[in-house]
Amino acid sequence: MRSTQLILPLLLACSPAWSQAPSPAAAPASAPAPASARAGVDANVQHLRVEDAGARIDEVRVGGETKSIDVQPKGGMPAYQVTPKTGERTWKVLGF
Repeated sequence: MRSTQLILPLLLACSPAWSQAPSPAAAPASAPAPASARAGVDANVQHLRVEDAGARIDEVRVGGETKSIDVQPKGGMPAYQVTPKTGERTWKVLGF
């Protein structure tokens, strides 16, 4: 009987603290940051150009991930872009 009289007021006193949402400072430190937040930190931009007898290839990498690939073939052929994830090629038909 004595223990219930002591524990009940203690639990009632702590209940408002349990019902509050955790503050942002209390978030676990091991949770990874979102990709948009990391993009500013490791936004190492690289412009790579490879040229041989058949074409010139310009590649842009941000944080080690390829963002764009532009190919300019030699011999008067039209330039085109390659989508990095799918490998799909696209040409600009009308260059405004």
